Amino acid sequence: MTPDHRYHYHVIRRAIAEIDAASAPLSLDELAGRMGMSPAHFQRLFSRWVGVSPKRYQQYLALGHARSLLQERFTTLDTADAVGLSGSGRLHDLFLKWESMSPGDYARGGDGLTVHWGFFDSPFGRALVMGTNKGICGIGFVEETGEDAAMADLAARWPRAEFTENRAALRPWAQAAFFGQTTEPTPLHVIGTPLQIKVWEALLAIPSGHVTTYSEIAESIGNRRAVRAVGSAVGRNPISFLIPCHRAIRKSGALGGYHWGLPVKRAILAWEAARTEADASATNRVPRG
Repeated sequence: MTPDHRYHYHVIRRAIAEIDAASAPLSLDELAGRMGMSPAHFQRLFSRWVGVSPKRYQQYLALGHARSLLQERFTTLDTADAVGLSGSGRLHDLFLKWESMSPGDYARGGDGLTVHWGFFDSPFGRALVMGTNKGICGIGFVEETGEDAAMADLAARWPRAEFTENRAALRPWAQAAFFGQTTEPTPLHVIGTPLQIKVWEALLAIPSGHVTTYSEIAESIGNRRAVRAVGSAVGRNPISFLIPCHRAIRKSGALGGYHWGLPVKRAILAWEAARTEADASATNRVPRG
């Protein structure tokens, strides 16, 4: 049975608020009670959604968790070559290809381009997905911003394109993006300036469950003083989650910004870290023969 992922995110969003408001870590009984659930139901929901206990997940949601990730799961992007896409070894397994729109397409603002769009449920609430005939060109989360604002935001990237609602065409890509339900790899079709494309390539080199810093990305693209420009490019990433802008944080361990709201960024980072831990635990339990 497929979980109601949108409902799960609403519970997580409420849990974040309760955890932030508490003066000390909450027990399972306390947290479940504040969610209006029985401890058993709360435990089942979390275990099904992320693979670890509510107590452990609460640690991942803590405000200081990003600092811990920086110490324990920091990814160094050594050189610009390390984040190149030749061989695609570090690309998401679902990607068939990464293709950037031509400078001409960028300059024309999408003139002559048809962009399909639709709203879908995701592990992090309602999401807007956009795509051309070449692949996904936009993903935005709407729980914090609202559907109208998300639509206006992404559509503004291609001011002269023609937009048409077409959930049926996008559904296979959306299911692959959020739940890994696919029989064919999923292509990405992005539009951006040369600097933005370099930054987004660097983001793709950060493994799930890990983080890097804005300054590290600037170093990797050969412009160590462009930290502010890197931060702006991260924020302009059109394909959230798949191009993992949420994995970029500040040197201090502070989360920094997130285009679709910091609660979503915290939830995604915690979800990925917890799943990485759960996968590692499952691997260690596999008998070796």
